[in-house]
Amino acid sequence: MTRFSLRLCIATVSAALCSVLFIMVSATHAVAEEKRPYKIGSIFSVTGPAAFLGDHMKNTVEMYINEKNKKGGINGHPLEWYVYDAASEVTKGVTAARRLIEQDGVSIVVGDGNSSAVAISLAPIFEKAKVPFISLSGSKLIASPIEEKHWVFKAVQEDTDGVRKCIDFWQHKGYKKVAFLTDTSGWGKSARDEFKLYLKDTDIQAVAWEEFDPGATDLTPQLVRIKKAAPEVIVCWTVTPAGVVFLKNVQQLGMKDTVIMHGQGFVSERYMKMAGSAAEGVLLVGFRFSVRDQLPPNDPLKKAIDKYTEEYKSHYGEEPNFYGTNGYEGIHLAFQALEVAGDDKAKLRDALEKINGYVGTQRIHKFSPDNHRGSSPETMTIIKWENGKWKLVYY
Repeated sequence: MTRFSLRLCIATVSAALCSVLFIMVSATHAVAEEKRPYKIGSIFSVTGPAAFLGDHMKNTVEMYINEKNKKGGINGHPLEWYVYDAASEVTKGVTAARRLIEQDGVSIVVGDGNSSAVAISLAPIFEKAKVPFISLSGSKLIASPIEEKHWVFKAVQEDTDGVRKCIDFWQHKGYKKVAFLTDTSGWGKSARDEFKLYLKDTDIQAVAWEEFDPGATDLTPQLVRIKKAAPEVIVCWTVTPAGVVFLKNVQQLGMKDTVIMHGQGFVSERYMKMAGSAAEGVLLVGFRFSVRDQLPPNDPLKKAIDKYTEEYKSHYGEEPNFYGTNGYEGIHLAFQALEVAGDDKAKLRDALEKINGYVGTQRIHKFSPDNHRGSSPETMTIIKWENGKWKLVYY
């Protein structure tokens, strides 16, 4: 063989080896790309005053992420979950949000410290970072105005839904005089503004407006003033234990002839038991989940509600509380977006915005470029605490 032929042979072999090496590297990269995890972030409050709201939410999200990973993840990608405790504090929630963005590099966030006040503070942070943020709290202000909340979505029923259901119920019953007692948190202030907005087109008169600190231990002064206004209905709006104080103070003042109500943030058996006899007969804006055993078979949400209840019970050995459904809604919306868009943040945002008709445990989700809240008061109910159980009053 000539020297030229030898050089040609070596060059040919080298080229072939390079081709093989390139193919091997490409294949390795493809495998790595296929197994690259999708990163999901969450912020819950599992300590502090809002802890009892957050534990079942966190459990629910964790259960479904683990279930997805056992089945191979989403589109072949395992899910990595980064979760932090906001401890019911805005400052800790903000710290967690920045960590999810800057350190963990998550592509989507589900959960907001299970607090409207925390969520309202987190929304602009995720907005600025352009990370899709699915809120699990109730205030309308979290995802509006839409012009400022391009990356923010609400997975759960909001104060607007409860306010409109209250008014619908009062009109149905013929009540004309209502007194309002709202806390000074973002949740309470938002509901106050919504009531003022939606009462304008009715013949219902607001005979008293009172406020209280979320940590209040005595609401007697406010209730004495309300009693003088002689309302037919008193509605209290809070998610804090101050709502228990409200019920006990009402009982102490002997206001038996007045209809006593709470907003949807107070639907908790724990609170009812804390209030004892003072909670008997209280009406609440409620959710279908709470009266799932009383729903008609053709209810559009019943199948999802029953499925979730059985899965949670099988996994944790107890039935979930209502707040667990917040986690259910949020994580399943995230799954839907990830299945369509992968972990590209901009595409995830667009995929969430296009969800229209997904049936959850709280509502049928319908987002659009003009609405990231998906408000649906028709899926709310009015329920009563009676003999240690929830009773469906108005569907």
